Parts: sequence; structure tokens; C-alpha cells
Amino acid sequence: MSATPVRLHWPNGHTSQVASGSSWLVAAEQASVTIPTGCLGGSCGACEIEVNGRVVRACIATVPPSRTGSLTVELASDPYW
Repeated sequence: MSATPVRLHWPNGHTSQVASGSSWLVAAEQASVTIPTGCLGGSCGACEIEVNGRVVRACIATVPPSRTGSLTVELASDPYW
């Protein structure tokens, strides 16, 4: 099964297209979006983003396929990070 293209809508107004299965951190970097990171192992939660309203940890998750072909990304806001 080959990776399908997914259009990502970022909070800074940019859109980008990546293959499903791509790293969220790499996809963000390519779109000039900074996702904060901490442990890079998924336990600290610093890299949490919302993808179509669902919270994911960007350091350990990949871009999923999308039935509509696009996903909307929001950055989590934590005053302690």
C-alpha cells in the first residue's frame, strides 16, 4: 500500500502537502512551523498538537491518511512550556 498525499493546513496560514506516514515534526519544519519538543519520546507532552480536533504527540505520531485529503493542525498552548 503506497502513501497517499495529505494537504495540511497549519495555524500560521500555510498549507503543505506530505505523504501519509510522514513525521509530524518533519512536516512542520518543511512548512516553517515550530512544534515545541521536550523528551522526543512521547512522555512529556510538549509536542502535543490538535489534528482535526484530536490531540496527538507530534514526536511519536505520523501524518495519517485522510478521507477528505486534508487535515487542520492547531498547536497546543501550555503556559508552563
